[in-house]
Amino acid sequence: MLIERSRVKIVDNSGAYEVMIFDISGKKRKSVGVGQVVRGSVKKAAVNGKVKKGDKVLILIVGLKRKIQRKDRTSIKFSGNYGVVVNSNNEMIGTRVFSPIFREIKDMGYNKVASLAPEVL
Repeated sequence: MLIERSRVKIVDNSGAYEVMIFDISGKKRKSVGVGQVVRGSVKKAAVNGKVKKGDKVLILIVGLKRKIQRKDRTSIKFSGNYGVVVNSNNEMIGTRVFSPIFREIKDMGYNKVASLAPEVL
């Protein structure tokens, strides 16, 4: 689970490399998991990308370092916390995804993110 001030690596080609979470919206919510959208500030970015350093963006969490337990008693985790940059309509800003994503992303209705990912775990 991620809390405020957590750092997330961005795995799409929007131009951002690293984002710090500063707002977790929701009633009395203190942490977020896979498939939730949070607000963050870009800390590292490419020079010629769509997103610049200091921009405030929405991030869809697609991978966590924490182990996720599924209903069929399997568990899975990644080596870091990963996300993709989305706009206010929950559509991706980038056109490619460079990392595998959790299957729960596709189940939540983010089919475009799942189709652009190299693998759905």
